[in-house]
Amino acid sequence: MLYDLAVSLSRSQKRGILLCIDVLLIGIAHIAAHVLILGAGSIWATPQNLVIDLIAMLSTGVVLTVLLGLHKIKLNAYEMQGVIDSAFVAVVIVAAGLATSLLLPGAGTPPHVYVVSGMLFLILSVTMRLVMRQILLGIYHRGSPRTSILIYGAGQTGQQLASALATDDAVQPVAFVDDDLRLQNLTIAGLRVHSASDIPALVERHQISRVILAMPSTSHTVRAKITKKLTPLGMEVHVLPSFADLLADTGKTLSDTHRVDHNDLLGRDNLEGALPGVSDTYQGRRILVTGAGGSIGSELCRQLILYKPAGLILLDHGEHALFRIDRELKGMAEGLDIQPVLGSVCDKSLVREVMQDMKVDIVLHAAAYKHVPLVEGNALEGMRNNVLGTKCVADAAREAGVERFILVSTDKAVRPSSAMGASKRLAEMSVQDLATRSENTRFSMVRFGNVLGSSGSVIPLFQEQIINGGPVTLTHSDVTRYFMTIPEAVRLVLVAGSFARGGDVFVLDMGKPVPVYNVARQMIEAAGLTVRDEANPEGDIEIKVTGLRPGEKLHEELLIGSDMLTTPHPKILRAQEEHLSEIEMANVLQSLRQAVDTRDRNTLQGILTKWIEKPAATDDVAAQL
Repeated sequence: MLYDLAVSLSRSQKRGILLCIDVLLIGIAHIAAHVLILGAGSIWATPQNLVIDLIAMLSTGVVLTVLLGLHKIKLNAYEMQGVIDSAFVAVVIVAAGLATSLLLPGAGTPPHVYVVSGMLFLILSVTMRLVMRQILLGIYHRGSPRTSILIYGAGQTGQQLASALATDDAVQPVAFVDDDLRLQNLTIAGLRVHSASDIPALVERHQISRVILAMPSTSHTVRAKITKKLTPLGMEVHVLPSFADLLADTGKTLSDTHRVDHNDLLGRDNLEGALPGVSDTYQGRRILVTGAGGSIGSELCRQLILYKPAGLILLDHGEHALFRIDRELKGMAEGLDIQPVLGSVCDKSLVREVMQDMKVDIVLHAAAYKHVPLVEGNALEGMRNNVLGTKCVADAAREAGVERFILVSTDKAVRPSSAMGASKRLAEMSVQDLATRSENTRFSMVRFGNVLGSSGSVIPLFQEQIINGGPVTLTHSDVTRYFMTIPEAVRLVLVAGSFARGGDVFVLDMGKPVPVYNVARQMIEAAGLTVRDEANPEGDIEIKVTGLRPGEKLHEELLIGSDMLTTPHPKILRAQEEHLSEIEMANVLQSLRQAVDTRDRNTLQGILTKWIEKPAATDDVAAQL
C-alpha cells in the first residue's frame, strides 16, 4: 500500500509536500526557540511579536526554498549540497527575523532567539529529509527486491561504485572485500571492509549472487586468479574499469570482459536465419529425440516446440540431463505432451516399446558418445553406443513404420582417424543400408562440423582456461576445423529431415575451415587480454601447443566422394556416396557385436581396417586402437 502511494505521487505533488514541510519546520523551530529561551509563557505574553516574526521568516523561507530549488532535490540524491542549501536558508531566515525585530517598532524578540531558531531549522530540515529518504528507499526496495553484490576492492573505484549503487533499485552493495590489511575492518562509503577469507560467510549471510572486481589498476592475471577463487562459490564475477577510463576515450565499457559471440568465430555469415521453414514436416507429429539432454538434443527439442508437434518423447540415459530438459520444456510449452524416457538406445525392448506405444512419427537420433579422446580410450563402448545403439533405434523405427529417421552425424566420420569417427561412419553405413530396404520410413543423415559452445568443444575449454589465467592449450598450431553454432546445426538437422527422400547424406556448405589458433587468439583478445608470445613476452595469456592427441586429425573433411547434388536451399547439399551391400553390412554388424560382447579389440581393429575408408594421413584409426 505504501509502495503504491509512493509511486503514484506526481513530481509536482512531491515538491509541494517538501515545500510545506519546510514551511512547517520554520514555524516549529521558531516556536521551540521561544519556549527554550523565554519560556512557554512568552508565547501568550507577546503573541503579536511571534506572529510578526513568523510572517517574516516564513515568507523568506518559502522564497529562498523556491529560488534554491531545495524542494526539487530528490530525496535519494540528498547529500552534502542539500545540507549546504538548507544551512543557507537557515542563515537568511535568521537575518530576516533580526531585520524585522530592528525595523518594526515594538518588536521585542531577543536576537539570540532568531539564532537558535535558525539552528533548530537546519537540524530539523536535514534530519527530516534523511529520515524520509530512508523510509522511501525502504518502501521502494520492498516493492522491487534488490540483488546483493559484493565489491572486491575498496579503493577509489570501489568507493565510487558503492556511492553510485547506494540508491539503485536493482542491486545493493552489502560489503567490501580488500586484500590490503590497512583497509580491513574499516567502514567506507557506509560498507564494512572484509578480508577475502570472509567471503564464504558473507555469501551465506547476505545471499550474494554477484561480485564486482573494482580493481582496474591490477593486472589481468591477478584478476583472473581472484575470479578462479570466486567461481566455485557459485557467483557471477564482473570486472569494472576505472571511472576515469569510462569517461576518457579508451574504448572501455562498464565491463572490460564480455562473452564471446560465437558467430564472430565462424569466419562466414551466420546461416541460421537464412534456412527455409520446416514447420509442415513436424507440425502435429509425435517426435522422438534421442540424446535429448545433450547439447544438440536439447536444442532440437527447443526448436521443435516452435513447430507445434503433437508430442515430444525425450530419451536419454543421463538422469540429471533428462530432468533438466524436461523441466525446461514444460515451462516453455504448457499443454504440449512431453514424455521423458530414462534409458539407453541400446535397450531393444525399451526402444521398441517407446516407438510402438507412444506412436512415434519422426525420430531424431542425436544420442552418441562424441568426445574423441574419451572414446579413443574406450573404443568398444563407443562402438556399442554409437553403432549398435543407432542400429537398435533405426530397426525399431522401421518396424514401427515411423515416417522419418534422421541421424545426427559428424565430419569426423569422413575417412576417420579416431574410434569416435569410425563409430559414426559405421552408424551412417547401417542407416544407409536400412534406407535401401525400407518401404515406409525415410532414413537420412546430416553431417556437420564442430559445434561452438557444446559440451566438450574447444570454446568452453578455452573460456575456462582464459578465466583461470591460462595457458590456452592447442594441439597443433596449424589445426583447422569447420565450425557451426548449436542453433545452426540443429536447424540443418530439421531442414534436412524435411528434404529427405531416403538414404540421403546432407552436408552444409560451411565455407573454409577455421584455424583453431585464430579462434584461441580471438577469444583471448575478446576478454580484454593479450597473447603472450615471442613478439609480446609481457602478454597475459600464453597459447601452448601440446601436440595432436590419439585419433585427432590436423584437418577435417565433410565429404567422402566428390559428387554433390543440390537441395531446395543453396547452402545445403546432398552427398552421393557408396555404401556396403546388405550382406556386407550384416557381416560387419555381426562381427562388431561379437567384438563388443567378448571385449576383443583385435577383432574390432580388423573390422575397421577392412571396412572403414582410410584417412588421408598415415594415422589411420586401426593404429590407434
